[in-house]
Amino acid sequence: MGNDERTQDEGEEGFTLVELMVVIVIIGLLATVVAINVMPAQDTARVKKAEADIALLEQATEMYRLSKLNYPASGEGLQALVSEGFVKRLPDDPWGNPYHYAAPGGEGRAFDIYSYGADGREGGEDDDADIGNW
Repeated sequence: MGNDERTQDEGEEGFTLVELMVVIVIIGLLATVVAINVMPAQDTARVKKAEADIALLEQATEMYRLSKLNYPASGEGLQALVSEGFVKRLPDDPWGNPYHYAAPGGEGRAFDIYSYGADGREGGEDDDADIGNW
């Protein structure tokens, strides 16, 4: 045997299958912990974005009223804000649904701007709760 030749036991190092499996299990556990901690933050961020969008649309609606001396009718909806140049485009809510507009609004409000939340249906609780300017 020359100096360049080695037997299988000499100088070859590597990981055993057990060591690799332990590392994979540890990575899986870490990924699970991160996912559990990040997912609620994503839901909270979506609600906050919807609240910010609604506040922006509410301001644009008030600017419309100052300019036109009345609020957009329910039939015109939020699209009136775009056609009159008060917003460039109407955003969708964070769940991909359009925001809703009603004039007059409920409980004596001049108008309501709202999202049905994560489930896209009226009512609900937690992430499915409606979000509006009320």
